Formats: sequence, C-alpha cells, structure tokens
Amino acid sequence: MTRFTLLAALLSAALAGCSSFSFHSASEAPRGEASPLDFELASGTYRCEAGMRVDVARHPAAPERMQIKWQGRDYALVRDSSASGLPRYEEAKGGLVWIDLPWKGVLLDGRTHKPLASECSPAAA
Repeated sequence: MTRFTLLAALLSAALAGCSSFSFHSASEAPRGEASPLDFELASGTYRCEAGMRVDVARHPAAPERMQIKWQGRDYALVRDSSASGLPRYEEAKGGLVWIDLPWKGVLLDGRTHKPLASECSPAAA
C-alpha cells in the first residue's frame, strides 16, 4: 500500500467518524444520557464573601424547587431553564436569583442582577 493510499484511507475514516457526531445544547442531553450539568448540589448554610450567609434547603422529591433564607426572610425559588444550562433558581416575584454550582453559589437581585452575596460555599459539615 502506498503512502497516498494509506493517507486517503485514514482521512476517509476520520471524516466518517466526524459525520456521526451530533451536537446538543448545554441544557439538553440525548435521551437516556445524563447532562454534564446534572450534579448533586448541597443543602445547608453557605458562607459568602463579606460575612454574608445564605441557608439553602433543597426538596429531594422536587429538585426544580428550593427554599433559601436570606437576611432573616424565607424565599421559595423555582429552577429557571437558562440558556447556558447552569442551575439558576428564581423567586416568583422576581426578587432573588440563586445561581448554583457544585463549588459555589451567587445570590443576585432579580431586578438589577447585581450580586447580593458572592462566592458562597457550603459550610463544612
């Protein structure tokens, strides 16, 4: 087999492999597959910058819902399907937004989108 024939065969195989690949949005996983953004998120007290604190209570039976306590008040939040696929929870009245990642959370003002509590990490157990 000549080098040209070998190169043509390898190139053909590589192109065939590329054509079978399918792309999916970050929030949509193929049926039967877990999304890379499906991960376990902690409940409990989150310690934030500037001494702030956010208490998070998740509902195992309803993972699209969570309860937070912020500055002495309780808020019910519902997961919003964000374009990025990141876990984002909003209060129905538009007052608060909680963006949730395994390593930190951020609490935002729902109207201005300015941070209220940044770099929030689950407290050590």
